[in-house]
Amino acid sequence: MTTMPDTMELSAAFLEIAACPACHARFAVDYDRSELGCTNTECGLAYPVRNGIPVLLVDEARKPAAE
Repeated sequence: MTTMPDTMELSAAFLEIAACPACHARFAVDYDRSELGCTNTECGLAYPVRNGIPVLLVDEARKPAAE
């Protein structure tokens, strides 16, 4: 059994239409963490990208660190 590499090859077309499921703001791509981060500072959820597939489920999102 072969495993797929965890890559962040997201198309520009996807990023143009993708929005945070919680607040509908645009995403910023975090290549180091393999995440899509919500650009709304009040929301700020970070969604994982696993095997090149964004997991856009609020329950799977990482909550922003308290400052």
